[in-house]
Amino acid sequence: MVKKWIESRDKQPETEYEEAKRKFEMAIGKPFITLSVEIPTGFERFSNEFLKLEKDYQFHEEVKDLIKKRLLLYSRNKNHP
Repeated sequence: MVKKWIESRDKQPETEYEEAKRKFEMAIGKPFITLSVEIPTGFERFSNEFLKLEKDYQFHEEVKDLIKKRLLLYSRNKNHP
């Protein structure tokens, strides 16, 4: 039953909209990436806390700092992927 429901969903219009929206946002603003992060194995008991990270300002700042460090490392090595 679930398989039929999933197969019957028409995702094409939604996908086209999301792609167009992303291109527009990139054109008028700063570049951005969207990540899907799963809770690490063994930390399932923290699922409530994990879900709260999505709206946690401090967590977002920590991720930004990690990105800055990674980009600086790339610029120093010049051998980034």
